[in-house]
Amino acid sequence: MSEHVRTGRLSVLAAAWVVARRDFTAILFSRSFFFFLLGPLFPVIVGALAGSVGARVQASAEQPALGVAMRATDIDALTAARARLAPALGDAVPNLIVLQKLAPGQTFDAHAALAAKKGNVAAVLTGSVAAPVLTGPEGLIANWRGPVSLLAVQARSSHVIAYPEIALKPVASSSAGERRGRLTTAQSAQMLLFLLTMMLAGMVLSNLVEEKGNKIIEVLAAAIPMDSVFLGKLFAMLGVSLMGIGTWAAAASLVIHFGGSALPHLAEPAVGWPLLIALGVVYFAMAYLLLGSVFLSIGSMATTVREVQTLSMPVTMLQLMVFFFASFAMTQPGSMVETAAMIFPFSSPFAMLARAAQDPALTPHLIAIGWQAAWVLLLVRIGARLFRSRVMKSGPARGPKRRSAKRAWSRRVTGGEAAAN
Repeated sequence: MSEHVRTGRLSVLAAAWVVARRDFTAILFSRSFFFFLLGPLFPVIVGALAGSVGARVQASAEQPALGVAMRATDIDALTAARARLAPALGDAVPNLIVLQKLAPGQTFDAHAALAAKKGNVAAVLTGSVAAPVLTGPEGLIANWRGPVSLLAVQARSSHVIAYPEIALKPVASSSAGERRGRLTTAQSAQMLLFLLTMMLAGMVLSNLVEEKGNKIIEVLAAAIPMDSVFLGKLFAMLGVSLMGIGTWAAAASLVIHFGGSALPHLAEPAVGWPLLIALGVVYFAMAYLLLGSVFLSIGSMATTVREVQTLSMPVTMLQLMVFFFASFAMTQPGSMVETAAMIFPFSSPFAMLARAAQDPALTPHLIAIGWQAAWVLLLVRIGARLFRSRVMKSGPARGPKRRSAKRAWSRRVTGGEAAAN
């Protein structure tokens, strides 16, 4: 019985699948994956505590009051006028605190009263209801100028001004309200996509630097195409990230189920929530692969963690600028700025996700996803060539010379591994 032996290297996709399966399994069943899942829990807890403390401080803070120093008749008229205006204007009318009831011809030093910092007086009203004088910080008295004028007019009036009761007829939405709500939804989706991408894409760097240190990457490079190594590691990390996001989403759904009434309400996106979530997953994958391919190129050239931090910092800052660019483009629908943000590969996922929240058209998303996938393949190819030329020291030689060099490199690496074992 003859034995058939398969020769030759694996194809690029088959080798990439082997690397992806190996990395995904190794990370998923490691103890570090558990701590990776707990990572976002601490910022959420700190944010919730900070929000609770801030709300308590704001609730306990007193509203600034308007001190009044006038004749007794004017003070009584202003107090009655405020009581009539408060139901219609609410908090727009400042609270009044009587500082001093002046006798005829008596004056009052408003600057000295403010310098004394007694009570919660933020500004002082002097003069008379016919000629009021408002003293205080510039921004505050500019905001109080209108309400104080209304108080003075109401106080001078010889008859009580009756304010009609307004009948309210609410509608589901208006064009302006719908656009503003969808803009808020788009902004929230962009922010979540950016935070997840920046938080998770850095794992690619640490993984590659670790394998460079123990020479595993060199063994892989000698056995399979370097493009397969990069593709496999990218998709393995993407799979791990999606597993983490799925776990966080399940935990978030429980929070929304039990405490959804306390969370802010977002407007319905133009494409609907199910399709926006699906596009969000796709665009996260594209953004992760684009940024991860750049990080892979950086990690392939770095030898230590310190070098990784030094080289990755400019990329992180540039990605932050890209996010700001996409956020600005979101506010300019239909403009050249939005078109540029959708074409530029690194800002395209953010711009297209915001567009999904504001525009129901689906054809541009199919084009954008294909465009981003092409850039992922291009960046992976560039990163692999950089690794071969800068780290493996193998140039673009062709023919028998290149094949003999690769065989010599493979024998040297495998021989070193065998000697170590």
